Amino acid sequence: MNTLRKRMGVAVFLLVLLLSLAEAATTKTALVFQTDFGLKDGAVSAMKGVAFGVDTDLPLFDLTHEIPPYSIWEAAYRLYQTLEYWPTGTVFVSVVDPGVGTERRSVVAKTKDGRYIVTPDNGTLTIVEERAGIDAVRLIDETKHRLPGSEQSYTFLGRDLFAYVGARLASGKLSFEEVGPLVEDTLVRIPYQRAEIRNGAALGTIPVLDIQYGNVWTNIGKPLFDTLKPAFGKKYEVTISREGKEVFKGNIPYVNTFGDVPEGEPLLFYNSLMELSLALNMDSFAEKFGIASGPEWSVSVKPAD
Repeated sequence: MNTLRKRMGVAVFLLVLLLSLAEAATTKTALVFQTDFGLKDGAVSAMKGVAFGVDTDLPLFDLTHEIPPYSIWEAAYRLYQTLEYWPTGTVFVSVVDPGVGTERRSVVAKTKDGRYIVTPDNGTLTIVEERAGIDAVRLIDETKHRLPGSEQSYTFLGRDLFAYVGARLASGKLSFEEVGPLVEDTLVRIPYQRAEIRNGAALGTIPVLDIQYGNVWTNIGKPLFDTLKPAFGKKYEVTISREGKEVFKGNIPYVNTFGDVPEGEPLLFYNSLMELSLALNMDSFAEKFGIASGPEWSVSVKPAD
């Protein structure tokens, strides 16, 4: 009898050990949050608390919580700016959601390179879809995948739905296939000026500002601008418009970096994403010339006469 008990004890121990190893072997990925909530109150902390409740070993990170209020466009660009530098499998929760509680869809998108974005379908995926590509999108089944006890809450889906689903995905407790049905129709997209060459000029938009320094970023990438055979030191005519109305026009030298021009002078250069940008050396281009960002802004760059 004692031998049998010992054997049963060993068997139970081995079973517990195997279950523990299996749980430890579950693939966990980073969970990255982006919102327009700011950090003045407890909203972001509540979202992280939900994620921590799903899995206390889950690595939680912030992309930013300083998206301007309701700026779906800037959320779309910041996702694109950051996405490729995170490992495959990373889960992003992006909540800039002025339509919270309305009929707009809640989705999870899987990019072509295997990253996931949990977000409202309100235009947030516009730039990622174009630049990184989206493999599939699933509609979140809110009858199955809400924070337990939150069923009567309609105004904080960042906490009650998106953070919860994101954490379950990142922890391996929910597969992409289990999220809900595939979205077969078109996602909501924000219209804007795609980068292109037309009549000898590179055209684009101003997706964001380099906020800290007032530099003006465009979506005109190096491969496109290279088709104009640019030369360092040469000046280019830059025209910036808002909704078709000219705001700035000037001839600016194309250079490698800020110190290539005198302090206070303008320059045309590539930013960290290798996209054409405008700056004043040691000053704010955006502030001096009244430039902002968004899909209503357009830029034209062509060789100066």
